[in-house]
Amino acid sequence: MMEKKLKVGIVGGTGMVGQRFLALLENHPYFDVKVIAASSRSAGQTYEKAVEGRWKMSTSIPETVKNLIVLDAAKVEEVASQVDFIFCAVDMKKDEIKALEEAYAKTETPVVSNNSAHRWTPDVPMVIPEINDEHLKVIEAQRKRLGTTKGFIAVKPNCSIQSYVPMLSALLDYEPTTVVASTYQAISGAGKTFKEWPEMIDNVIPYIGGEEEKSEQEPLRIWGKVENDAIVKATSPVITTQCIRVPVLDGHLATVFVSFKKKPTKEQILEAWKNYKGKPQELNLPSAPKQFITYFEEDNRPQTGLDRNTEKGMGVCVGRLREDTVYDYKFVGLSHNTVRGAAGGAVLIAELLAAEGYITSKEA
Repeated sequence: MMEKKLKVGIVGGTGMVGQRFLALLENHPYFDVKVIAASSRSAGQTYEKAVEGRWKMSTSIPETVKNLIVLDAAKVEEVASQVDFIFCAVDMKKDEIKALEEAYAKTETPVVSNNSAHRWTPDVPMVIPEINDEHLKVIEAQRKRLGTTKGFIAVKPNCSIQSYVPMLSALLDYEPTTVVASTYQAISGAGKTFKEWPEMIDNVIPYIGGEEEKSEQEPLRIWGKVENDAIVKATSPVITTQCIRVPVLDGHLATVFVSFKKKPTKEQILEAWKNYKGKPQELNLPSAPKQFITYFEEDNRPQTGLDRNTEKGMGVCVGRLREDTVYDYKFVGLSHNTVRGAAGGAVLIAELLAAEGYITSKEA
């Protein structure tokens, strides 16, 4: 437990991911939402008014933020002066997001970003906390570049890769060589509900812009190493993907085929998944799932509707592990795309950053 809660701002607080942040941060033991910022068209209104008719969560707007006056996200100094750090989930062009996040960092305000803009900036850590917490040490180099003592940017990876990367990470000792993954992605990944996107009902769209490249390349950065003040991505395994939009509200499912240099037994794989944990579990962080990877023995699991909320949406699920005739093994994975894959994953990163002393009170 922290002695005093850190003051946090949600920049991009009116969109779907911003709303999920607010739902997850209600009564959070480490963080207290003090500021919500959004585009100039929402600025000046109470939060409740700003999201009127477009609140997308199943829970109601937290009472503590209903009457907060929404600030203009572009007024960086005004927002930064009231908080210890921010979560960023803005919907803007990539170069605009890059500039905005750096501007916040330069006010000595750490930025934990849900956006893709800085995922390939060499000294910005892109983190799944259980897998590559050691990448946080690159923050020191980033601060030197930005000329800051407290300010920096850390990002979470693409939402879809959480549905298979944890399972593969648990098996890296067996040296996977080839991975074929198809992801079946929920419409909330596009920030939509069925009411807003009726053409998705009874329909499948076999294309999501930019998603396949992210799904093939971002895992290699997660598995990379910090060298000479930069993150150098891994060179293997070779990953090829297809990303498909399906008529599901929440939850990204993946079908995965994998071959190894040192082929494990099925029992070794199951054991590795069961025992896989990282820093969040060691530190008992508030949002950390007790069991990171949950394996289902049933042939018809994991199911999106039944299993996406495993460990409050912060656990990942896997099932149908079996040997394959072309590759060594195949399995099906599942993760909650707006909890583990988006806002929840970012909250867990912030908890880790606070626990490790990267985010501190500006008053300290």
